[in-house]
Amino acid sequence: MWPVLPNGELNEDFDWPIEGLLIPNSPSLKKPAGMKSDWLMPVRLRVLRNGDMDKSRAVTIIVPDLTTVLSRQNINAKKRQKTKENQKMHPDEDSGMDIYRIEFQHFLERCTTVLTLCTAARRLFTEKGMEVFILKDLERDQLVYVSCGEHWTDPHLTMAQHKKRLLLNNLAADISAIHAYCIMRSPENLVLEVRSNIVLGAKLSVDKFVTALEEEKLTEDLEENQTEENNGNIDDSDQYLDSHSKSHLKTDAWYMKYKYKWQENTPNFDKYDNSLKATDQEFFEDAELSQKYRPQPKLITEFQKGHRQKFEFRDQQIIAIALPNLVLGVNDSDIHAGAKVVLVEKKPDDTNQRWIWREYGRTFHLMRDPTLVLAVSMPSTQPGYSKSAVEMKKCPVVLQKYKEHSNGAANQKWHYTGNTGVFSAFYSTVLDHEITAANHTSVCTFSVTNKEKIDQPGYYFLSPSKKQKVMICLACARTIRGKKELKKLPPGNMFFCASGETSCSSLGPFKCVKVTKTDLSTLEAEITLSHLKEVLASLHTETSVQTISEKISAVMNQKAVKIIAYRNGAGYRNGQLIIASTFPMLLTMCTRQLDLTRKACKLYTSDGTLILTVPDLVAWAVSKCFRQSVSEECEETTTMEDKQMEKEKIKSVLCLATPESLNMIDDSLLTNILRKPIEIWVSCGEPFLPLNALQKVEKQEKQNWFEKDRILAELNTMKHKMRQLQGRRITASKSAGLVPTKSAIQPIVVERGWTEKNQEEMKLLENIQHTETHFSEVQALQFKRSSPFSPKLPSGNRRCLYDQPAAKRVWAYLNGYKPKQGVYAWGKTIAELLDNCTMRLNMQQPAKALYTPDGELLQSWDEIDRDMVLCVSAGKPFMTREVIKQQVEIRAIYARIHKQRGPDATNIVVSPSKISKSQVVLYKHVVIYVVLSFFFIPRL
Repeated sequence: MWPVLPNGELNEDFDWPIEGLLIPNSPSLKKPAGMKSDWLMPVRLRVLRNGDMDKSRAVTIIVPDLTTVLSRQNINAKKRQKTKENQKMHPDEDSGMDIYRIEFQHFLERCTTVLTLCTAARRLFTEKGMEVFILKDLERDQLVYVSCGEHWTDPHLTMAQHKKRLLLNNLAADISAIHAYCIMRSPENLVLEVRSNIVLGAKLSVDKFVTALEEEKLTEDLEENQTEENNGNIDDSDQYLDSHSKSHLKTDAWYMKYKYKWQENTPNFDKYDNSLKATDQEFFEDAELSQKYRPQPKLITEFQKGHRQKFEFRDQQIIAIALPNLVLGVNDSDIHAGAKVVLVEKKPDDTNQRWIWREYGRTFHLMRDPTLVLAVSMPSTQPGYSKSAVEMKKCPVVLQKYKEHSNGAANQKWHYTGNTGVFSAFYSTVLDHEITAANHTSVCTFSVTNKEKIDQPGYYFLSPSKKQKVMICLACARTIRGKKELKKLPPGNMFFCASGETSCSSLGPFKCVKVTKTDLSTLEAEITLSHLKEVLASLHTETSVQTISEKISAVMNQKAVKIIAYRNGAGYRNGQLIIASTFPMLLTMCTRQLDLTRKACKLYTSDGTLILTVPDLVAWAVSKCFRQSVSEECEETTTMEDKQMEKEKIKSVLCLATPESLNMIDDSLLTNILRKPIEIWVSCGEPFLPLNALQKVEKQEKQNWFEKDRILAELNTMKHKMRQLQGRRITASKSAGLVPTKSAIQPIVVERGWTEKNQEEMKLLENIQHTETHFSEVQALQFKRSSPFSPKLPSGNRRCLYDQPAAKRVWAYLNGYKPKQGVYAWGKTIAELLDNCTMRLNMQQPAKALYTPDGELLQSWDEIDRDMVLCVSAGKPFMTREVIKQQVEIRAIYARIHKQRGPDATNIVVSPSKISKSQVVLYKHVVIYVVLSFFFIPRL
């Protein structure tokens, strides 16, 4: 402590001693001007799409403000650093970079939203094409380009150069994937080891096995380095000092250069110390003995590499032989697939560090969750990582979901040798290694096994005829994900990938090379890789786009298509002209221009064909054009033989009209076909409705209205005739006869005369009643069909686009509580609603009755409306909040009287003798409380 001036300098003129108070947790002084601020200021950048040449279309995006997260990180930085030093944890990654990675991900999410990209933004480039991974080095208002995963495209290049660059990038990507496959398919001599020193919390990885000779060399080198460091300056071996020596070094580092007034005239102990050293040397004639027996700081035991690779499997625990109190396990908060395996303190009862060895599968299963096994995390091959630098060494050991397939899970297979104490990784067959590497590097397994059927992970989808399963591998499934409805294959299915067949050649994961022409078998993989590298090197020297297109398959330039979009089920009403080049853009524009309430996801043609891609739409239009032209020629033919030949011609033409065969059609012919807009019907997920469905509905409704008008006209005619008959009967009236009866209620009955109806009038009255009944039925049926809440479609057995759900949602609360303390409950019947209320409200007894907030009991399902507020009771009558409070108050008064005056205080008998008015009032209150307590306290 030393007093300072307002400018931050020490006040040297201040005289000691001083009087005052030492205040703990005092506020910090002003920050010196020379220190930089730790706050992360938001950066504003101008963003363009990848390859966009118009800089005026740049959008300004501000980087999210993460100062709060950074401030919390700075507050806890020292605490985390101290924890790392005490525990000696292995620092895999710089914790200070986490904030910049979070900032970068938030910025990419904003770019996706603002630029309305078709997929999520994944990569960022500068104007010079340099990829950016963090934003802290970018300047304000700097122009950057964002892509959805593809390589950077220079906006200043011509279209021909763009094509050349695209083809070269696609071929380079395929070669990079094949190169990564060749590295991963042969993980030789990899064993389990501790990544750093054997301490608590150290992470596990795999590395090459160290033999005895290599271990001796490493030991000799380590001993020589330690000897040189001990003979030299001990401060250089600070990282090997124990905690006691380190604490002394820290204390010396905090030694203050400035001395107090009473320390200025202190004696010089250095001379005395030097004299002692001189006298010590006099006692020892030999300087080496003096250096040998001189006390030196202790060094931490640095374990050799061979020690870090030795483990013992005993009592279902994998124990480190160097430190038997440390075993392999996972933390309690990290029990999930992908969690890293670390060294934890040995606990025999902890299931997070106990493993089940299954010898037939060569796997170690975690006892807490047997579906999780010990596995090696394969190196990443995502964009932003160099596939040429893929290495199997130093791959972390993690938990993974158990794969039951015979091939494709080599990273989960282990072999334990008890004599050597080594856990060998990737202990499986060569085919298993190759399939595992192919699935991870996005290489089709058909290139590895050809048409040999093997047990491997995969998916399948139905063929266009819906009769045959098309089975593909994992790499091809990632490529067509979203284009087909894929289903996972169960273990045990023997198949080869369908990408090798001629009809499914477009399903492969490669961008340029063909799956059927790429041989990546055990002996030919390296030869194929070297040949492709030579082709790529020669293509880099070419300057003509035509030469490149001849040697590798060119990427088809997708043309824009024009369509007229209608709503599904609306027929040819309110069509909208839309022009788009990609299928996602097509769906987005259909949703916007047709004002759909939900996002469009399916397109149908006039014959009900489902369209999933733009090439499918173009192929259907070409097939329709060919079909019309050939059918016109068939109409002109006269003989049966000519008609049969034309039918065969139609079939041959239609077989060519597929998305894969579009490149065989002349460009001018294709342009003429696509000049006319294609009529499609847009669906939000519902099945296709025929075009005449709307006309049928309208026709049926018109017939119903005509029927209703006809019945109404007949009913009016019959009523008019009835009035005429009644008038004639009254006009030709006769005197009625009065007949006496013995009934006391009606002693006289009027018979005959004008009150007696004739036979014609009674028959007409009966017809009127039947007609009115029929008219009411027709009217009810028409209302039911036109009502939006009707669960049936007006036409035949076809279902409507939307059915009103039978379940009802209500707001339920407990009997005697406030309505705002309730929850939502659902049900299709009263019994189902009561069961749901019992579960949602955590009732101790099952719910038995439902009341309205006014106390009315609900007994039928029709009395319950949607979003209605209900009171749920377990059998007791309806009670409000005030009644509950009154019950609690009565019980409290009874308990208070029972405690203060004894159990006989409640046994009160009022005699008819004279008592005062005050006593009457007191007794009246006591009797009321006692009587009410008998109702609410069962034990009395």
